[in-house]
Amino acid sequence: MNGNLDKKNGFLYAKAAVAALCGAFTAAFGWLGWLVLAWAACMALDWLSGSAAAASRGEWSSAAARAGIWHKAGMVVVVCVAALTDLVLNVAVENLPAFGDGVGFDFEGVVLPVVLVWYIFTELGSIAENGAAMGAPVPGWLLSLLAESKEKAAK
Repeated sequence: MNGNLDKKNGFLYAKAAVAALCGAFTAAFGWLGWLVLAWAACMALDWLSGSAAAASRGEWSSAAARAGIWHKAGMVVVVCVAALTDLVLNVAVENLPAFGDGVGFDFEGVVLPVVLVWYIFTELGSIAENGAAMGAPVPGWLLSLLAESKEKAAK
């Protein structure tokens, strides 16, 4: 009986640790941090699923894998540019006389979240396509939804 209680306590401690980590992450980075984390997870899953899809067809090559990594690195550069754009806009809004003290206009940033959401949709579409290339049945409506979301975000 005591062993079962220890297992329950271990599970409780693990849940508490996960909740504490999530709370600390949210306190430090807010909702935008979770968006960045989701994008990073999608990038990793896309690269892994793309490699797996190529390997399942016997077409995996280190050159193509490197090209995928360079593609992801370029995305990181674009996300950094979006973050800097939001930072510059925030500084301008806070310090320009027209927007200063009494206006009550607060700029929290819009460029970075939009870029991240667009990239997440593109990655999700690519992951679904990779799954289909590995032989998994993928609902056509899912591929259409992701493609349409990507297209609308690009405009």
